[in-house]
Amino acid sequence: MPRVARKKGSRQKQAEETSSEEGKLPRSVWSGTLSFGLVTIPVELYAATRSTRRSLRMLAPDGTPLARRYYSGEGKALESDELERGFELDDGSFVVVGDDELERLLPDQSRDIDLTRFVPRTSIPPLYFDKAYILAPAESTHSAYRLLASTMERLDKAGIATFVMRDRQYLVAITSRDGILRAETLRFTDELRTPESVGLPAEKKPSPERLRHMKTAIKNLSKAQVVEKELSDSYWQRLEKLVAQKKAHNENIVPAQEGAPSDENVAEVIDLMAVLRQSLANQKAPSKADKPGIKKTRAAHPEKARARR
Repeated sequence: MPRVARKKGSRQKQAEETSSEEGKLPRSVWSGTLSFGLVTIPVELYAATRSTRRSLRMLAPDGTPLARRYYSGEGKALESDELERGFELDDGSFVVVGDDELERLLPDQSRDIDLTRFVPRTSIPPLYFDKAYILAPAESTHSAYRLLASTMERLDKAGIATFVMRDRQYLVAITSRDGILRAETLRFTDELRTPESVGLPAEKKPSPERLRHMKTAIKNLSKAQVVEKELSDSYWQRLEKLVAQKKAHNENIVPAQEGAPSDENVAEVIDLMAVLRQSLANQKAPSKADKPGIKKTRAAHPEKARARR
C-alpha cells in the first residue's frame, strides 16, 4: 500500500496566505512585542516566502488521490489514537515519549521577541540562516518601528533574539533593509556540518599562474547585481507548459472530486513588500510625542500549552 502525504486544501491554504483585496496585508503568522532594554514595539510577523508550486499527487488507478496511512507489522491500519512517539537510540531501540511528557517540556508561552544583543550584520555566517520572515509594525506604531529600522540599517547591525511560536522556541536574527525589519530564524550550531566532517582536503596555496587564471574566469562572468530572470525555476516552467498542453488536448484528465477547492478560491498574489513600504510611506515622520514605548512591566501573555500533534 503506497504511503503518500496528502496535502488537504493546499489551494485554500495559499488563499489564506494572500489577499485578493488590493492594499491589504496577508494574514500574519504571529503577533507580539519586539522588546529590548526599556523599548517595546508591537509587531506582526509575516512569512517572507510563499509556495507557488502545486505538488504532484499520487493517484490510485481509478484516479482517487491517495492518503498517508500507518500500518502495524501485521498489516493492520492504525488510527491516530493508537500511535505513539518514540525517540530512536543508536542501537535501533526506541524510548517511548508520551504526549503529557512532551507537554511538560514545552517552552513558556510569550508574546515577546526578546532582543538580547546587537552584532555586526556581516558577522553571522549565511549557513546559519534558516527561514525568512518580515516584521511589520502593528497599528499606530509606525514611527517607533521606522526609527529602529533606520538606526539598525545605518549602523549595519543585526539583533539576536528569541521568541516562541507554535509551542517552539526560535533563535532569530533581526536585520533592516530599505527601512523594513526582517527576521531570519537561525539554525543551531549542532545542526551544521563542519568542513572536516565532509572530508574536505587541507587548503594548499595555489601557484600565482593558477590564481591569475581563476581571477580572470570570475571577472569574465561578473555582473553588478543578480538578474531577476536568472532566479526563475525553469523546471517548474516546463512542467506548467506540459500540464497546459495536456489540458488543452483533454489528455489524461481526472475530474475533480466533489467539494474540492476550485481555482476561484485561490486569491490574487500580492507584493507584501510593496504594500508594507506604501503603508510606512503614508505615515508621518516621528515626532517628540511619538517615541518608542517605555516598558513598565513585561508584556507577556501566557497561553495554555498544547501537546504537539
